[in-house]
Amino acid sequence: MADDPRTPAPPPSTTTATSAPALRVSPPVPVPGPAPASAPGDLADGAGARTALVTGASRGLGLALTRALAAEGWRLVITARGAADLAEAARETGATALAGDVTDPAHRARLAEAAHELGGLDLLVNNASTLGAVPLPPLAAYPLDALADALAANVVAPLALIQATLRGLRERRGAVVNISSDAAVGAYEGWGGYGLSKAALDHLSSVLAVEEPDIAVWWVDPGEMRTRMLADALGEEEAAQAADPAAVAPFLVDLVKRRPGSGRVIR
Repeated sequence: MADDPRTPAPPPSTTTATSAPALRVSPPVPVPGPAPASAPGDLADGAGARTALVTGASRGLGLALTRALAAEGWRLVITARGAADLAEAARETGATALAGDVTDPAHRARLAEAAHELGGLDLLVNNASTLGAVPLPPLAAYPLDALADALAANVVAPLALIQATLRGLRERRGAVVNISSDAAVGAYEGWGGYGLSKAALDHLSSVLAVEEPDIAVWWVDPGEMRTRMLADALGEEEAAQAADPAAVAPFLVDLVKRRPGSGRVIR
């Protein structure tokens, strides 16, 4: 359930490209010292065994990124709530699949253990998220239980997975990719619940980047994508006009390879 559902239409070159466009990082956070460098044989040079954990990997951007990382030789631990779709993704990519809900502490512990058994984590992609209340309500009428669920999935669960895998990320000078949205920084009617959860994720990411200078941390606005989440929010017709997640995944792979300094990245 992960994508950026409300991005104003960018120039055609940024939505239809099948190769990774140039990075836009805005603005850099005050990370002490130089941008973190990868360990020899790890992320930047593409050598050695690299392990990634991708959440929300059964469809949309998570599935597209799983495929792209597998093509680059990454070992993968993938998770999503849809067990059948996740199993199919695992058969296709050779990933270790653990179906479950990232808001469940026991499930997060299993994910961290699976990454540890593969030798430690080089890359954590917090892609799974929830839209919140649908149809999108104004804040004055936003159901607070739905808001609590959105915060649990979009903020607490990513932080909990970071905490659970942080030791290995530190040891391997790894990276964290938190999938954000322009709703985190823009005011869109009806998007207050989702937007505030992504704004919290952005702030979490910026503080983490300062506190953990040996880890690269990017909070990424991937742009509007053709996903079930977008269709739930805006309707099938509008969602059909958005970018294919398969065109967005190479951008993220390229981000990991380039390893710029921590910051907010806009596709």
